[in-house]
Amino acid sequence: MKFFNTIHRFSSSWTGTIIIVLFLIFFVVQSFVIPSGSMKRTLHEGDFLFAKKFAYGTPIPTLPWLEIPLLPDFNGNGHLFEGSKPQRGDIVIFRYPKERKVHYVKRCVATGGDEVIYVDKHLYIHFAEGDEYIQNNYPKKKIKPMMGKLWIDNPYKDKYPGIQYEPKDGNPPIFDILLQQEHLVDMSGINVQELGASYSIHGKPINALYRKIPKGEYYMMGDNRDNSNDSRFWGPVSYRDIVGKPWVIYMSIDWDTYQVRWNRVGRVIENLQYEEPTY
Repeated sequence: MKFFNTIHRFSSSWTGTIIIVLFLIFFVVQSFVIPSGSMKRTLHEGDFLFAKKFAYGTPIPTLPWLEIPLLPDFNGNGHLFEGSKPQRGDIVIFRYPKERKVHYVKRCVATGGDEVIYVDKHLYIHFAEGDEYIQNNYPKKKIKPMMGKLWIDNPYKDKYPGIQYEPKDGNPPIFDILLQQEHLVDMSGINVQELGASYSIHGKPINALYRKIPKGEYYMMGDNRDNSNDSRFWGPVSYRDIVGKPWVIYMSIDWDTYQVRWNRVGRVIENLQYEEPTY
């Protein structure tokens, strides 16, 4: 009884409250806000999220807002304690590899050993488990043979209704942009005979973009495929940069009207992503 009284007095004090809050921020949950429309229609700009920081291990704690590490990276992988790794289809919070103080939220579409081919409105993936795995786990209508192996066409689009290909008015599809900047992005231009007609880009025939994911890395793409700055531009994400997993929306504000989206408040993202988008 004395022990519990001591704990109660400590947690009721200012010092105890601050320590408990910092412990939660460093190791358990943290608040994030969706800053752009790259995950629309699953997550919307103005969604305020709590994230589970322990979903993929325990990241090195950092000073809030300044993102200064408070402990050395003893394991060399950005985590105090290593945990489970992102799985295909997970929505993941991670540090932007080109500016680690910035956090991104995207969907993990491929993991180490997987191969990705991106064509306008189509994401083809050859999973590292091979052709037999693909035949046993995906319907025949979604399987396309290319380059001597089997590929799945848009493997997540049916499962997660929020995934879309909708370029902004007046903007060309991202595929066209990537083709023209193929020498600047993190995908290689290739010519796949099974895909038909090709373009002449910088003097060579190209009709698709290709990337094989290195072991221990994760390929991240926004659900708003034609309006997302993601791994297609700057490459896979290492486990070192994985922060956690979105958990629940605690506030959602439409920045155009400054109105609260009450129908999104309190929604658990793990469930929300399987529902038909309301707008």
